[in-house]
Amino acid sequence: MITGINHITLSVCDLEKSFKFYTEILGCQAIAKWQTGAYLLAGDLWLCLSLDSNTRTNPMDEYTHIAFSIPEDKFPEYSDRLKVLGVKQWKQNTSEGESIYILDPDYHKLELHIGDLSSRIAATQKAPYKGMKFFTEVSQ
Repeated sequence: MITGINHITLSVCDLEKSFKFYTEILGCQAIAKWQTGAYLLAGDLWLCLSLDSNTRTNPMDEYTHIAFSIPEDKFPEYSDRLKVLGVKQWKQNTSEGESIYILDPDYHKLELHIGDLSSRIAATQKAPYKGMKFFTEVSQ
């Protein structure tokens, strides 16, 4: 049985640029850095940056992305700061909870989101997606 996400590794073409983006702009905690990589913490999530010459050069057309939680009272600060810094957005929010959808320097799709699974389920129980079925209660 899977017990959770152990870590996420992102390929990067410029370690210094990505390290600064994730630590100075997004606020991840630096744990270790070496010539070809870095370990960071995003809350409790272990995030690895790995230097890779095969890193994408454009965002993928698909919707796949990583969503990071931020405190509700910090959302305006994050959102305004990202806009001032010229961080590219890839989507406008249309779902429950405040979100800002951004691209990192290597075109990985990210989301900064307020809310959790419980708040999303509560919203979708009021207005379910087409064909939506619920299987279990979500504990708070």
